[in-house]
Amino acid sequence: MKVIKKKEFLKNKEKYIEWIKDGAVFLYPTDTIYGIGCNATKPGPVKWIRKTKGGGRKSPFSVIAPGKEWIRKNCKTNEKYLKKLPGPYTLIFKMKKRCVSVECSRESLGVRIPKNWFSKIVEEAGVPVVTTSVNKHGEKPATGLKNVPKDIKRAVDFAIEDGIIKNPPSTIIDLRRKKAKVIRRTKKEKKQKKRK
Repeated sequence: MKVIKKKEFLKNKEKYIEWIKDGAVFLYPTDTIYGIGCNATKPGPVKWIRKTKGGGRKSPFSVIAPGKEWIRKNCKTNEKYLKKLPGPYTLIFKMKKRCVSVECSRESLGVRIPKNWFSKIVEEAGVPVVTTSVNKHGEKPATGLKNVPKDIKRAVDFAIEDGIIKNPPSTIIDLRRKKAKVIRRTKKEKKQKKRK
């Protein structure tokens, strides 16, 4: 696993963006935790991540979208909730058409735009990126590159080093029907809801 410091990555971002577009499997920072991902339109790398993490197809992969316009173009959106992005949210929409190679249901896709500098890289790449926690199925997510499982280290092309990241997971909101359904809410959001 090639470890790249944030400063070095940004200095040579054009090269690494091409790697991402070509199908590299890599580790990257988000606003919640480290993610493992690849170009979500490439079936080979997506299957490789699934195989490396284990657990079969029980948990569908979400993607970091390269921008809100990409989401509007490819999904049946809800503008009220789309305003929450960028932020620690995963929004599940119905797709207008099959736009990714992730193993999700035929019509649905979870999308994110983390409030993190790496989202700008995804925007510049212009492709959706698989976003899933860095861990083997059923184990705790890695909060830093030092505690990444050996199997995953061997499976990725490179990793972006950005310190320790240990924040609550994203709030998941299902927007496939008229009424929004919160599937998972962060502790912070739970406290805010109680105050209302």
